[in-house]
Amino acid sequence: MNRPVGNVATDREQVEVPRRGRPPVSDRQRQRQRLEISRHAVRLFAEHGVAATSGEQIARAAGVSERTLWRAFRSKESCVEPLLAKAIDAFRAVLRAWPAELDLIEHLRAAYTPVLDSASDADLDAVLAVVRMTRDEPALRAVYLMLRERSEDTFAEVLAERSGASPDSVEVRVQAAAMSAVLKVATDHLAHVTATGVTPGTLRRHREDVAAAVDLVIRGLSDDRRGPGRGQRDEVVVTAGSAVEDAGAS
Repeated sequence: MNRPVGNVATDREQVEVPRRGRPPVSDRQRQRQRLEISRHAVRLFAEHGVAATSGEQIARAAGVSERTLWRAFRSKESCVEPLLAKAIDAFRAVLRAWPAELDLIEHLRAAYTPVLDSASDADLDAVLAVVRMTRDEPALRAVYLMLRERSEDTFAEVLAERSGASPDSVEVRVQAAAMSAVLKVATDHLAHVTATGVTPGTLRRHREDVAAAVDLVIRGLSDDRRGPGRGQRDEVVVTAGSAVEDAGAS
């Protein structure tokens, strides 16, 4: 006696086929994994030097396979990117959150932190360690400068929204590039002065340095005194400048 065929499509839908392999990795999981690998890579670079550290050693320390490591990073030097990005993302986040009614210098003094969403001081220490290593490691310096250059697009977008200018205008692009340069110089200095350890005082000084220098860039590179980031402080600057000119004339 033949068995009824029935609805083939329905029968197939009812059959549970076990999936093979691992479940797909989400973007958030992938980012966390990259950051964890980055932490181990920086520690090994600091302890043994970049040349003496292999991709195999980084993978072993991070508890992943070499295949996973090379899927996540194009080179062992690029393993520092996620940590360095946390420093750049910190400034980018505070810039995006800049309130319309507040001068940028006051906003930075209140809200800027050197590293974004850091659960401990370890990430800040690691970032500063990488920055110090960039002085003697050209490959790490190339990664650092590449990330800095990429950040300029975001800076330009925020400045353009604030001033009403095009993000591709020369003034906005120059301001964005100068802002990126200020952040790099301030971070380089912080790395230098904290070689023996980070203190609350050095962090406060760094925040003030960044706020004052960025404010100077925003005010000094624009012909429109009412452009982004300029408020009552401009009157002080103009008055001081006039006093200097008057003194010179006398």
